[in-house]
Amino acid sequence: MMRALVRLSIVLAFVVVVLGAYTRLTDAGLGCPDWPGCYGHLTVPAEHQVEAAQAKYPNQLIEPEKAWNEMIHRYFAGSLGLLILIITLAAFIKPYSASIKKYSSGLLALVCFQAILGMWTVTLVLMPVIVMAHLLGGFSIFVLLVLLERKLSHAQADNKTYSKIEKGRVPKFGWLCLAVLLFQIALGGWTSSNYAALACTQLPVCEPGWQERLDLNAFHLISPQADTYLYGVLDYSARMTIHIGHRFWAVVTVFMLILWSLFSFQILKKQAQNTKLPVKNIYLFNISLLLLLAAQFSLGVANIVLSLPILVAVMHNAVALLLLSVMSVSLYYFSAFPFYKHASQQALNFRLNESTKRA
Repeated sequence: MMRALVRLSIVLAFVVVVLGAYTRLTDAGLGCPDWPGCYGHLTVPAEHQVEAAQAKYPNQLIEPEKAWNEMIHRYFAGSLGLLILIITLAAFIKPYSASIKKYSSGLLALVCFQAILGMWTVTLVLMPVIVMAHLLGGFSIFVLLVLLERKLSHAQADNKTYSKIEKGRVPKFGWLCLAVLLFQIALGGWTSSNYAALACTQLPVCEPGWQERLDLNAFHLISPQADTYLYGVLDYSARMTIHIGHRFWAVVTVFMLILWSLFSFQILKKQAQNTKLPVKNIYLFNISLLLLLAAQFSLGVANIVLSLPILVAVMHNAVALLLLSVMSVSLYYFSAFPFYKHASQQALNFRLNESTKRA
């Protein structure tokens, strides 16, 4: 039952992130100027309520389509929050392990903070740092749900397959690659929240003369004071700098994740005959990582060439989410099973044998 709830939450979390991206890309983040309702109602004001709602918010033009985009996103997010509350209660009511309880509690705390960020997104009129944090919060909830599902699966299989297997450890290089990917996703959020996605329309870097226009102040998290941040407040040079930073770090991210895949394949090659370890799972995750990486790079280029079509931009967000999830699960397997520990020991034994032969 618990696994079924978590899996349902994973699907719902994915939908929430995609809807959030669609809301942001259709400029519907302020479709409802209040929170958690919309113009003082639980739904978008009906036709007979529009006049009163407009009088209450005279400076806000009521656009029903944008308002519905925002409210549908909120309904799904609220449903996800309720599911996570049920999961947390179930984790404490039933005899689950301490780690399952920690994951569940962490998820509940995160979803509560995510709700606060959702409120601030509206009350602080789309301040870029809040919008970026809201994006990262949604990604984090999805990844934690995926990891919780994996932990529940392995806990169920412990008595049959993995009960006598020692725990592993994550290579430091893996943590570095995860940090690089997280930074790239944050840069993507910063690019989107500052409306810098179309600041450069030429490849591979930007329009001619971009070197002279770089403005590193563009990365200050505290934005200039403004009545609203809808459509952005930074000048062209700042937006261009953000865009170029996102492109540059994309190349670094691609390079690092390819290296991680090669590194993982090399370790798994040494464990190919070990039937006690889920080697095939890691192979599949590594192959998925490379395929998603290729798809994400292609979508990024398509966003520039096709001038940010909504479908491509939303897919770019969704694939980034899947990339982070696959990378996180890959590291989870290294922590749950001694792939790297055994590989390191084998390498050490090989070096000792070589030294003995030379002696």
